[in-house]
Amino acid sequence: MQMLMVSVHALAAVVWVGGMAFALLVLRPSAGPLDPPVRLELWQRVFQRFFSWVWAAAVLLPATGLWMIFDRHGGLGGLPVHLHLMHGIGWVMLAVFLYLWFAPYARFKAARAAGEGPAAAAALDRIRKAVTVNLALGAVNVVIGASGAYWGA
Repeated sequence: MQMLMVSVHALAAVVWVGGMAFALLVLRPSAGPLDPPVRLELWQRVFQRFFSWVWAAAVLLPATGLWMIFDRHGGLGGLPVHLHLMHGIGWVMLAVFLYLWFAPYARFKAARAAGEGPAAAAALDRIRKAVTVNLALGAVNVVIGASGAYWGA
């Protein structure tokens, strides 16, 4: 069971963090030259698909992480420092995503539905900033996850 939980946890992290990296480092620069209405339509379609995957990851990561914490370490008290850091950063990432979903993304969808391009573009910029924060946090968590077991070695 532990191998299944670790695998699901890793795959969910790859989907979320990798998706953010792709969106910011590849898709955003590629979409930049498009006319604003086309660019906003593209992002709306991307978000509809990507955020479904992020919601899945946002459920699976804490569920599998907590399962591993209690199964392998007997709870939070038995965690090494690197796992405490990953756990805390993960909750911050979830909070940033919830903010993104309920504030700028909600404004983006409402502005798109009302045909208000400038308001949608402003919301898109706030989404970009939140995704940038989460990508940085996610990258730190990936490094901690990959190297943390070696910190005391």
